[in-house]
Amino acid sequence: MTEGGRHQARVQEQPGLILHSYPWRETSLIVDAFTREHGRVALVAKGAKRPHSALRGVLQTFQPLSLFWSGKAEVRTLTKAEWVGGMLPLSGQALLCGFYLNELLVKFCAREDPYESLFDHYLRTLTRLGHGEPPAPVLRTFERALLQESGYAVALDWCTKEGATVRPEQIYVFHPERGVRPQLRSDPSHWPQVRGKTLLDLTRDDYADPATAAEAKYLMRFLLNQHLQGVPLATRQILMELQQL
Repeated sequence: MTEGGRHQARVQEQPGLILHSYPWRETSLIVDAFTREHGRVALVAKGAKRPHSALRGVLQTFQPLSLFWSGKAEVRTLTKAEWVGGMLPLSGQALLCGFYLNELLVKFCAREDPYESLFDHYLRTLTRLGHGEPPAPVLRTFERALLQESGYAVALDWCTKEGATVRPEQIYVFHPERGVRPQLRSDPSHWPQVRGKTLLDLTRDDYADPATAAEAKYLMRFLLNQHLQGVPLATRQILMELQQL
């Protein structure tokens, strides 16, 4: 973290990306930025909507920036933003996936908590999407990283009831409070039922097996929904309708 702590009055050259922005007053914007050392921060970009503002063409999503801000209030003042570059633009399905990532970060990451490792995962994920990698496995990898780095992760390769590594041939369920355990006839039907092989593949980020890919999608959706308390993600619904990701 930059010297002086995350509440310091002035921050310079902080790596970050814009998650979303919305108008503020007539000529300004409020931007929600995800930064490497300060996590999510709210910044007011004064005059950013003016035609000749230096910020007008810079504050774009999915583009690495170097951010400068000042102030100690909940919403800081963005004083400068420089385009860093080095990332291919997203389009089509990859662009929708990018908005899905941003929505997850807004929902899961508290403001002003540093998530340096997750920030690096986010950059790698955008790079993979920009290079045209298949979206589904890329999203699964990021979802696992998000749960882990935001404090919601559980061991997927460990059976809590048996106290041992899961067995590939065994069928397991994910208990919302206890984690992975063998399936019982009395288990609720909405609990994900997955093969041990799927759980082991997940820990290796290996989605080559079609059955693993299908079960992983179902399991990750369940885990995310648990922590979102059933609140739907707008971008997830769009992706499901278009490509079943």
